[in-house]
Amino acid sequence: MLPKATGGATAPWPVMTNMLIPRALVGARIVLALGSSMSIRTLLVSIGLGVAACGGASDLEHPVDMPHKSNADIDWRDQVIYQIMVDRFADGDQNNNMGVQPSVPGKFHGGDWQGVIDHLDYLQNLGVTALWISPVVKNVEDDAGFDSYHGYWTQDFLRPNQHFGDLEKLRELVDTAHAKGMLVILDVVTNHMGQLFYYDINGNGQPDDSLAGGGYSHTCLQICAMNPQKCSSDELEYCAAGKDYLERIIEWDPDYDDRGVQGWTSLGFSGPADVRFTDWPADNRTPPPRPPAWFNWPADKKWFDDPSWYHLKGRVYVWWHEADYSSEFVREQETTGDFPGGLKDLNTENPDVKEALIKSFQYWIDAADFDGFRIDTVKHIDRPDLDLNQRGFWGDFTDGMRAEAKKLGKQNFFIFGEAFDGNDELIGMYTKGGKDAQGSFGRFDSVFYFSQKYRGIDEVFGNGGVTKNLECLLDSRMGTADASGWCATNGYPAGPDFGEQMHASSADGGIGLAPQQVLVNFLDNHDLPRFMFEKTDWGQQTAALMYLMTWDGVPCVYYGTEQGFAGGVDPKNREDMFLGNPTLGYAPWDTTNEKFKRVQGLIQMRKDHEALRRGLVTPKWSTTVAGARRDAGIFAFERVAPTETALVVLNASTQVSETCAPSTEGGACMHTTLAPGSTLKDVMYGSDGQTFTVKADGTVDVSVPARSGRVLVKQ
Repeated sequence: MLPKATGGATAPWPVMTNMLIPRALVGARIVLALGSSMSIRTLLVSIGLGVAACGGASDLEHPVDMPHKSNADIDWRDQVIYQIMVDRFADGDQNNNMGVQPSVPGKFHGGDWQGVIDHLDYLQNLGVTALWISPVVKNVEDDAGFDSYHGYWTQDFLRPNQHFGDLEKLRELVDTAHAKGMLVILDVVTNHMGQLFYYDINGNGQPDDSLAGGGYSHTCLQICAMNPQKCSSDELEYCAAGKDYLERIIEWDPDYDDRGVQGWTSLGFSGPADVRFTDWPADNRTPPPRPPAWFNWPADKKWFDDPSWYHLKGRVYVWWHEADYSSEFVREQETTGDFPGGLKDLNTENPDVKEALIKSFQYWIDAADFDGFRIDTVKHIDRPDLDLNQRGFWGDFTDGMRAEAKKLGKQNFFIFGEAFDGNDELIGMYTKGGKDAQGSFGRFDSVFYFSQKYRGIDEVFGNGGVTKNLECLLDSRMGTADASGWCATNGYPAGPDFGEQMHASSADGGIGLAPQQVLVNFLDNHDLPRFMFEKTDWGQQTAALMYLMTWDGVPCVYYGTEQGFAGGVDPKNREDMFLGNPTLGYAPWDTTNEKFKRVQGLIQMRKDHEALRRGLVTPKWSTTVAGARRDAGIFAFERVAPTETALVVLNASTQVSETCAPSTEGGACMHTTLAPGSTLKDVMYGSDGQTFTVKADGTVDVSVPARSGRVLVKQ
């Protein structure tokens, strides 16, 4: 049967007469001479993908002698990243629309790599310079009624996801982006795989979801509770104890057990539960196939279809309660437990698992010419918080990626991690290198900066908190002393929390910059509600975007921010770009609305001023008192580069504010390092171009409209 398009109509396929389609080819991307031409290589790749769906491996091609972009002239501080969830961006090829249901948020919507290619001009017009795309590997199709449209449920690390296209189309996307001056970052998952097996806890050979225990029985509820005198003392004792014991056992996703998931029935424990891989090809729930011959994996070596390659301890259950338990209890679960949803945790301490993952993702650098990796669930592997000199998985993996980049002639390969945590000290550990008996090793060039999202962007621009929070984050990151003591009193560590040394030079495949310099800053992403969810004042986003584009590090824009997307938690924060924004009346990929123009203008401003990209940061004014004051919501800082100094003054409040203290506190104004008498012009996108003069004592009084900002440069 051919795949169906939404609404039950047959998907658009070429007309074929008197021709049998091999089962392995159903779902592959095929265009015959009846339509348009197709290279033999493309046909072979497509056939290989179809065979892979049935568990084969021998026909999967490896690209040979493909060119690679050197990136010798790249500085990641100059980049603006744009995160794309491929399935939700644009449907460029209906031939890969398998199981598409655009009306259901948790299902596939049809976006693919061709759709991204079709809209690269839009992205170039917006001004972004690096695209971060969803994982590209083959996934388990569905889990608990949700589809794997996001790409995080790996079934096979070596084959591309047919919902998005084939290997040749992926390479076309990267090459076309490169030709337009954009880099491409791949989203990578190494911590876990999809729901490929279940724990047969009760030993009946099927994945059960069952209840065990007495619970509150009919007798207890209807007789003993209403008429206690009718029940014996034993019955009353049973009811009192039994009502609190009711256990749900989900064999796909059982609770964490540090012994490993145990077999169990009402008679007691029976040792480690049997692990059973499913064989459901229609859902890609099959044991991962052995790698193809070119991968050079010994035939007698285990692979991802072996239970010993997993921790087998069950699901982490401490989510949202981390502060209530000891760090060891939490961290042990986080680093060895299955990810919620039955995502099976890989035993990355196993040398063979480590080697297989390193070789797999070195392959993707080679095959698709990616310029960097964003790596998922970083804090769920390794414990650098216990010993920075313990190499672990990340020490070998990150250095392995840099070595591959160097071998291919690529420089400045950027590796940043998603450490989904607001604990600066913990996530910063993953950016610090170490040294062991084998020598020095690196870790991550950067992390997705959740600490700043929670304590800075949300607290200050979202909730009206004092701007000293932004200064404290910088102090903790760099290890700068806070003379006032406010930061320490409010729980900020002394630092330096993030790596002070680069992991490798550009020539050695690294980025030649210390992690402290290149943290990836963001307002929202696919795991969090949109910044504007449940907000009505778009000025809050304006001020936050001004901060994003003027602060140090690498700014990241989540797709649709420039179109006013404001969805809630997953999956509502994964809107369809191809539908535009009906709420605001914006057509798809509209370039005329004010929100697009604001993001575009702020990106261009950042490009125009070296100080905003590479300048060293020094705070000049922040607030520690909330409420209406002369300086309410002001955060000012200098950025000093060899070619210019920029004085940035932001106002997160709802009033016009100034860079001077209230008269009751002496009324002193902000000092700047710019020379007395200097005339400073506001070059902030959308500003009135107002000028300010540095006074003889080096102070400058700058007024800023509500929820806005100024970038002042010397004329």
